[in-house]
Amino acid sequence: MRFNSARTQRIGATAGFAAPVLAFTCILLAIASYPKFSWTGNALSDLGVMKGLTGPLFNFGLYASGFLGSIFAIFGLYAHIGKSNLGKAGSVVFAAATVALIAIGVFNESFSGTHFTVSVAFFVLAPISLFILACAFAFKRHTEMAAFTVGVGVVAAVPWILEFTVHYVPKVAIPETISALAVSAWSMFLSYRIAKQAKTG
Repeated sequence: MRFNSARTQRIGATAGFAAPVLAFTCILLAIASYPKFSWTGNALSDLGVMKGLTGPLFNFGLYASGFLGSIFAIFGLYAHIGKSNLGKAGSVVFAAATVALIAIGVFNESFSGTHFTVSVAFFVLAPISLFILACAFAFKRHTEMAAFTVGVGVVAAVPWILEFTVHYVPKVAIPETISALAVSAWSMFLSYRIAKQAKTG
């Protein structure tokens, strides 16, 4: 099975579509299992150290979706746009973000220093990868995809810029969610395009 074959790209696209679905399903179920959760008074990662079903469910959603995201980065994204140096760089940075996502689930808030580092890594690397990939799409003259990717990158980054400048919420569940939803929407949209292209050859 060739690395960039239609079959491997379909595998990557399926993973890219499934990763956000799995992540947010587990996150929402974890929130539902912990009635004291507050969107303004908690970080999402607070769920990862709760007893009972909440913690394991939340953490599983992160490292499982991070694993699927890595498959998307390698077999979907890299195979789709990795022919250029910018495409390769963007795909590698996106893959690094998915590794950081896995680490957030593995090293929950009980590992305070490590958890903070990998959390920052994910929310910094994800928008950076999108800006690099937007340049790669632009050089391939995929103007619409480049514009969409830049827009998503901005949406993923702005909640954090505002949080660290005007501090609009006491805790970070809201900027985490907005940023993650933006990256997820991009991943699912591109996965659809890759799957469609692989199907038509």
